[in-house]
Amino acid sequence: MAKKKLVVIGNGMAGVRCVEEILNIDRDAFEITIFGKEPHPNYNRILLSKVLQGDTTIQDITINDWQWYEDNHIQLFTNETVTNVDIERKKIVTESGKSVKYDELIFATGSLPFMLPLPGANKQGVTAFRDIRDCETMVETSKSYGKAVVIGGGLLGLEAARGLLNLGMKVDVVHIFDSIMERQLDRTAAKMLQTELEKQGMRFLLEKQSEEIIGRSRVVGLKFKDGTKTDADLLVMAVGVRPNVQLAKDGKIETNRAIVVNDFMQTSVPNVYAVGECAEHRGIVYGLVAPLYEQGKVLAKTLCGLENEGYHGSVLATQLKVSGVDVFSAGEFMDSDEVKSLKWIDGIRSTYKKIVIRDNKIVGAVLFGDISEGTKLLGMIKQQTDISVYEKEMNGARGQEAGEAAIAAMSDKELVCSCNGVSKGTIMQAIGEHGLQTVDEVKKCTKASSSCGSCKTMVSSILDYVHRHGLGQTVEKETVCACTTFSHDELMIEIQNRRFVDTAEIMTAFDWQTDAGCEVCRPALDYYLGVHGTAAPTTVAGEPIGIQADGTYAVTPKMYGGITTPEQLRQIADIVEKYGIPLVKLLEGPQLGLLGIAAADVSNVKSDLGMLISGPVYGKSVSTVGSCSGISYAADAMQDSISLGIALEKKLERVQLPQEIRIGVSASPHNRAGSLTKDIGIVGVPGGWEMYVGGSGERQVKPGQLLCTAATDEELLTLAAAFLQYYRETGHYAERMSQWIERMSLLQIREALFDPFLLQLLGSRMEEELSASPEQANQQSTAAVTR
Repeated sequence: MAKKKLVVIGNGMAGVRCVEEILNIDRDAFEITIFGKEPHPNYNRILLSKVLQGDTTIQDITINDWQWYEDNHIQLFTNETVTNVDIERKKIVTESGKSVKYDELIFATGSLPFMLPLPGANKQGVTAFRDIRDCETMVETSKSYGKAVVIGGGLLGLEAARGLLNLGMKVDVVHIFDSIMERQLDRTAAKMLQTELEKQGMRFLLEKQSEEIIGRSRVVGLKFKDGTKTDADLLVMAVGVRPNVQLAKDGKIETNRAIVVNDFMQTSVPNVYAVGECAEHRGIVYGLVAPLYEQGKVLAKTLCGLENEGYHGSVLATQLKVSGVDVFSAGEFMDSDEVKSLKWIDGIRSTYKKIVIRDNKIVGAVLFGDISEGTKLLGMIKQQTDISVYEKEMNGARGQEAGEAAIAAMSDKELVCSCNGVSKGTIMQAIGEHGLQTVDEVKKCTKASSSCGSCKTMVSSILDYVHRHGLGQTVEKETVCACTTFSHDELMIEIQNRRFVDTAEIMTAFDWQTDAGCEVCRPALDYYLGVHGTAAPTTVAGEPIGIQADGTYAVTPKMYGGITTPEQLRQIADIVEKYGIPLVKLLEGPQLGLLGIAAADVSNVKSDLGMLISGPVYGKSVSTVGSCSGISYAADAMQDSISLGIALEKKLERVQLPQEIRIGVSASPHNRAGSLTKDIGIVGVPGGWEMYVGGSGERQVKPGQLLCTAATDEELLTLAAAFLQYYRETGHYAERMSQWIERMSLLQIREALFDPFLLQLLGSRMEEELSASPEQANQQSTAAVTR
């Protein structure tokens, strides 16, 4: 089958990161073409200031070199500006006359520097600070001239000023407000930063409104509205950016401030998407790296046909090194009548910390000088942790001991590098496995600190901690979340030993730090109460879940083993016509999705399909059981994969698990059902079946490991049920099967299944679980509401 044609307009960080995610999911899905208006391959625009400062080259900040495009069979057109998008004919046209057709089109056009419309703005020596060419202009100017003026006291302006100082120029920073970096820092932190930068040689002209750029053909100065002037041989405008959306507007694509997208990064035109600084999501245009990379991941899954929850916005956090000074801000950081704040100022060490509180919940923070708590505070802001939790931690260790304790207390899943989604556990594992000795080695191995570089201090601290104490001592107890000091295993044991009625009673008994818990611990408690407790969970299956981006719902008729009948297809067709369901689509695995169902029709659609409510829901389920064409039609088939797949799906469909799983059943070792990349993969062989576990076909493909063999279908069903019961009882909530196997070890799991007593015990517990769920009236036409 011919590959679909994917065209990306823009060779910047957001668009190419989306392409990277697509390649990780399915590198053969698309024929990819990228257009970039610059002559360079994809580079890290955030590090332009490093190039300007003279200690870094364009090669050093290149993210994907020319060879990467070639290795991944991507056609890259540089120095090519797309001038027209024909959404009717699905093609784009460039300035040089190239015409390329597309099946899917991504706008990743980024933003353009905002140039103040001042008299004289077109004079020589006036430049923006946005790309490599701007850097080259400033470097060349510094060789012949001595005085620079930067208009803009935001991050970009300060970085430009620092670079120009390094080039030997005197620098004035002009800002219209009375404090610098007002979008990232409160007044106290801004004043402290200004003091540090003045020590470095910058001169600040605050509360100044520019009126005119002075000079004949070349700039010689800048005049302000109050009548004062300042000399300038070079004038850099760094007053902000505006989304680059004119091409989309000309193509009749809906725009507001930027290109309007939904939660799946889809524009108003089918098969056209937008990501990055040119996209407007729920009225917000994001300019930081982490949100843009999150958008790229969502779009990649959408384009590859993977179900996902979409992009729901980001908690804005800024962790930066401004001219050598570390600063951090997140959430609500400005004072107001609606919030209270705690502040710590150390004038000797020049550090400042501010935590903003609303209704005793942490909603914002600012750090200056020492940003080691930035990652932890960001997590607390996202979870809206009670301030008492933080105060208890504050009463602990101090100094170096405090820093090491903070690292030890971090969850392995806690993000260190938000830009690239790299956790503490990933960094530690890389250090241990590869013997990494420097931050640069960690960066190359994990990508941590490779984007904005603001997490470099934390990466260095983790590296130093591991070198001091070794990996064994760094893996401290991982709590369920910030609401509790209990680990997953401790909670399971306590719930087994005590007769709790509901999750509220558990929280009270274990001194939960928050009244109602958080989105992490609430479902975990529901699951542990359902598996290990004596009280029946209260959540009932069949209630509409998985709302789609447009507010409608999706229903997937059950087709056991991917098998259907003419009667069921006629029934589905009648229901689609009856309720005007706009989209019927094959989903991942043997599933048929009915999408776009109005909320008022969900119950009726389920009723017409013969779906009955099937008991309490407190965990995840078996998502799909896929099988190949079977013994009757596959020439190489050795076993009846269809019959076993149907039997497995009927037996396990209502089992509640820590995380959703996929099962594949292949009739022969050719694995035509993709069994080796499923959570459970069953392969027909001469004399019976082989059962593989822990495989994955997402992100980085991981083959499953051989767990056991079975001579008959009945023996295989018994082993699979016992295996899943063991996963149910010992797995941490939301822990993927591959993660659970790695934690428990395959050897220990085998020993449990090969012990006749344990095998019988696990099997009987699974049968108890299955018998607790009511039988469904019409199994062939049952349905499930899906995400």
